[in-house]
Amino acid sequence: MATIRPIVPHHVAIVMDGNGRWASRRFLPRIAGHKQGVASLTRCVKACLERGIGVLTVFAFSSENGNRPADEVSGLMELLALSLAKEVPSLKANGVQLHFVGDRQRLSEKVQAGLAQAELATAQLHGHDNTPNAKAA
Repeated sequence: MATIRPIVPHHVAIVMDGNGRWASRRFLPRIAGHKQGVASLTRCVKACLERGIGVLTVFAFSSENGNRPADEVSGLMELLALSLAKEVPSLKANGVQLHFVGDRQRLSEKVQAGLAQAELATAQLHGHDNTPNAKAA
């Protein structure tokens, strides 16, 4: 009897949206929703690694998000910087190569530096076995 293997997509995309509304409906500060969004994303990344999904694209911050109240934008920037510092070592250990797209000019210097450092730290990685990417320069 033939073994049925589940079909696993090569590329999955996630749009992080609704975290602030999630928090507001629970009478929590909006940043609490954004923190929950990071926790959900972390679970998704782990699930992608476990299932052998090759590419995960995450749309996390649009130019329109910059029009939110200054304290919320500041909180999002701090959350991103902290998340990078916390998660990049684990992602690197799992062979995850990070790329960030979009206009970085409106991001804080701390976040811009964190993005650049994360990309540099993972530039030579490719795949779940932490092997160097032959295409990387």
